Amino acid sequence: MDPIDIHGCYFYNEDCITGAREHIPDDSIDLIITDPPYGINGGQLHLHYNRNEKHVLDGYIEVPSSEYPTFSINWIKEAERILKPGGSIYIISGYTNLFHILNALHQTELREINHIIWKYNFGVFTRKKYVSSHYHILYYEKPGESRTFNVESRYGLNEKNPNGGSSNYRDREDVWEIPREYKPRRLKNKNELPDDLLVKMMQYSSNEGDLVCDFFLGGFSTARVAIGLNRKLIGFELSSQIFWAKIDEMKSIIPGELFHDLRKPELFRRENQGKSWSSEDLILLAERFIQLTEEGTSKKDTIGILQHEFKRGYWSIERALKKNI
Repeated sequence: MDPIDIHGCYFYNEDCITGAREHIPDDSIDLIITDPPYGINGGQLHLHYNRNEKHVLDGYIEVPSSEYPTFSINWIKEAERILKPGGSIYIISGYTNLFHILNALHQTELREINHIIWKYNFGVFTRKKYVSSHYHILYYEKPGESRTFNVESRYGLNEKNPNGGSSNYRDREDVWEIPREYKPRRLKNKNELPDDLLVKMMQYSSNEGDLVCDFFLGGFSTARVAIGLNRKLIGFELSSQIFWAKIDEMKSIIPGELFHDLRKPELFRRENQGKSWSSEDLILLAERFIQLTEEGTSKKDTIGILQHEFKRGYWSIERALKKNI
């Protein structure tokens, strides 16, 4: 089929495996973010949640559990093919069929970067076991080129939280606590990813103008955020009911409209940050460190003084001291 072209983004109402083979060339996608079908009779998920289904779209297409291993291998092989060397992929998965997704990934050359846990609210209700309130996010790369990771896209490396800790460090820990979104009286898919989750992945792993792909559009959340962050997108949705119910929503999104909601990181660059140490400076650093500590200055305060005097960051000072003292 011909795609629906909205803001230079291409939407296909067809199967992602055959669709990717037909429409997407090798090594052309910067970032894939996708939330594949559950393989657990996902059409009955509403039985586990205390919510009104009146505004939930019909047409969810499930993958039978017997077909899930082959299905996972087929679409993940396509994802590997279309990713650029250095491109990234985030796969959001529950625990039931996580094994099959991991097995499929192990049959590719894709390389694991992180196995992230997304902790959310509104867990699946249970009586005789612990409440399930997390998803797995598998973050992999295609080797061959330098991978995009915008380390200060959300918080500067020197920003501190109210407790005095590093905001950047906290944001980059591999357990994410991001609430699901409550969408009363709004048309939605069975299980939509929250914008905050998608914004975080796109900020770290892509840049404006990059090409993002979603193999399973579902509620079109990835598409909505990609357009809002001025990325381009190619996406697939097999369900005609869901596809045509959501496609008009994309036309109302203004490219780049999410930027005004993003916090601006506080970036601070020291004069010598990123520069190699000379042998003379390393000798001076060691001598000054010994002098300050012999005067009774604490290590924390000593490094602070050295940062100011040598115009370098904390970790640069720390690494240099470990190598030379």
